[in-house]
Amino acid sequence: MRMPRISRIFFSFVSVYLVVGAHIADYSRTHLLDPRWPPHAKFHDGQTLMFSIFLAALTIFFANMKTQDKNVTLSATTSLAALYWVTQALAIVYPGTAFVDPEFDTSRAYLLGLPAQATIDIIALSLISVAAYLAARKSSVWAS
Repeated sequence: MRMPRISRIFFSFVSVYLVVGAHIADYSRTHLLDPRWPPHAKFHDGQTLMFSIFLAALTIFFANMKTQDKNVTLSATTSLAALYWVTQALAIVYPGTAFVDPEFDTSRAYLLGLPAQATIDIIALSLISVAAYLAARKSSVWAS
């Protein structure tokens, strides 16, 4: 049995969006191409970008896996899909962090009145929640 197609589509969309979005945002003058960033900070940004690729690949793999244990598969898929977004949302709790560096803190750094990263986190986690709900709502939907 496989997860319902609509859930697989949602999980796959969020995964592709993660990899593309993270690389567009971070392979830029505000992150990796910022000459003020020290090499070790760039190293950790590279680590984060690689993490996005592996999380996306694992999410897509688990979302498309044929399984008899749908609960474990759904838990793994949902956890892998949400991990990056949750950790990004919580990164602000560390001392000295900010959603945007002061020189880039313009109206373009905000969506719907929130820092763009927070808005994007909310949207991604909402899509993941819908995908998980649709997959979990009935056991009969795993027939496709």
